Amino acid sequence: MSFSSAPQVELQTSIGNFVVELYVKHAPITCKNFRELARRGCYNNTICHRIIKDFMIQAGDPTGTGKGGESIYGGKFEDEIDRSLHHTGAGILSMANAGANTNGSQFFITLAPTPWLDGKHTIFGRVCSGMGVIKRLGNVQTDAHDRPTTEVRILKASAL
Repeated sequence: MSFSSAPQVELQTSIGNFVVELYVKHAPITCKNFRELARRGCYNNTICHRIIKDFMIQAGDPTGTGKGGESIYGGKFEDEIDRSLHHTGAGILSMANAGANTNGSQFFITLAPTPWLDGKHTIFGRVCSGMGVIKRLGNVQTDAHDRPTTEVRILKASAL
């Protein structure tokens, strides 16, 4: 565990555990959503449904299709784009969306710099412990649709 005073969430996966610290000062609504979904067990036993090597790991959809997932606010909620935050490298925690202001429960973690996502996805944290697990997740074999050929699960997500 990190010694940061920022709120943290631990994600226990079928490959190993990692911890994210949340940027509550930059994205308070998004952080509250993520923490509360974790507290409610909404991420427990869900799959990492999309992994693109050297790009990102996407998860947080209870349907496992990449098309589902609601926020704690009921449906979708608005972006919290902070121009001081950037997708600068591996380990950035950001909201997956289907366009502006369509945040629900899905999130992604970058595996490399992804500057083209800046201003389009709410950055709300970073991996503060367990980057080795993130690297292993990023190397999972996938099919032509970027779905892992061997299922990778978030076994449990816990607000620390």
